[in-house]
Amino acid sequence: MRTAPPSWFASRPFPSSRSNTSDANGGYAALAMQDVSARRETMLGFQPPAIGDEEIAAVAETLRSGWLTTGPRAAELERRMAEYLEAEHVLALASGTAALHLALVALGVGPGDEVITTPITWPATANVVVHTGATPIFVDVRDDDLNIDPARVAEAVTERTKAILPVDLAGQPCDLDPILALGVPVVEDAAHAAESRYRGRKVGSIADATCFSLYATKNIAAGEGGLIATNDAEVADAVRDLRLMRRGDGSRYDIPVPGYKANLSDVLASIALVQLDKVERHAEIRAQQFALYDDAVAELDGVKPLARDARDAHALHLYVVRIDPERAGATRDEYQRALADENIATSIHFLPVHLLTYYRERFPDQETLPVGERAGAEVLSLPLSPAHSDDDIGDAIAALQRVHARFTG
Repeated sequence: MRTAPPSWFASRPFPSSRSNTSDANGGYAALAMQDVSARRETMLGFQPPAIGDEEIAAVAETLRSGWLTTGPRAAELERRMAEYLEAEHVLALASGTAALHLALVALGVGPGDEVITTPITWPATANVVVHTGATPIFVDVRDDDLNIDPARVAEAVTERTKAILPVDLAGQPCDLDPILALGVPVVEDAAHAAESRYRGRKVGSIADATCFSLYATKNIAAGEGGLIATNDAEVADAVRDLRLMRRGDGSRYDIPVPGYKANLSDVLASIALVQLDKVERHAEIRAQQFALYDDAVAELDGVKPLARDARDAHALHLYVVRIDPERAGATRDEYQRALADENIATSIHFLPVHLLTYYRERFPDQETLPVGERAGAEVLSLPLSPAHSDDDIGDAIAALQRVHARFTG
């Protein structure tokens, strides 16, 4: 049971992109003054979208077509993504969050139910459980890849468990087989995993429902948007009814369920279709960036990337490292501030959801989750995008090496 977050979380500063805050010993300000001439002249963005003239032309063509809301391009995106994901049905939605929410509703999740999920995720994964009226049950993650631990999931299943909601963190598929073997419906949060395969099977074709994001930073980016992939016709039909209320033909109309406004517009679908055409080329660029980081990080004591399972195809969505403060000479937050002063933007994936204010106060009996809580103090995501050049990644690596040398010297 926990009534307050750990000290590192409660006191954690949330720096701007260029914070010069000193640490308690006054050492950071001095570090920030060193090697100023070596830093980039401009800020290297963390994960800018790789958008070109093709996306601009597709949007213009869509605007000229007269279809601004859901129409033929959204339908084409559903068809092509079903082929790509090797799934029977794909439904296009307004966001990845909407996809998760409607998948749970379609499976009948509601008040009195429990949904088992991970603490290492964006809060939306847990928020949608709350939106259904159910209770999120957070269980710990594995130390190597920070995906949900199937053994902890099995321990948490009760007669109230209505669904399990694992996450494919950073693009590494969660260990689905032992989770599916529990016999509880699985809604997979694959926001990071559009290209992933689990043991040879395409993510999107395995779980009862798999949810993807088309947000601006994702591997297939439309700015906003989401997808549900499923082989269950009943789930697909339920989501179709839930995502949009249509008038249909004639002046009279009716609704089978009190639906939502969660459809994807053709304007955004047109961007996603172009991005899908580029998915293989973009994957090649990210693979090269991963390789550059792997070689560099291997030489930095106390800086370690998340594990990637060779049996699976990783989507290479995020390059996440863990900063061991004892060996790396400083905390993750100190590294993030130092890199910001080198004009290198980074991000955190993620702070443990059960320690955020709403969840801490709403569910005070939540047990401590030591692996996830330790990871929440250590994870740092480095810049990664097909929009970046090898020189850009080289700048990030050089800055990380300089910061590491200063902290460990």
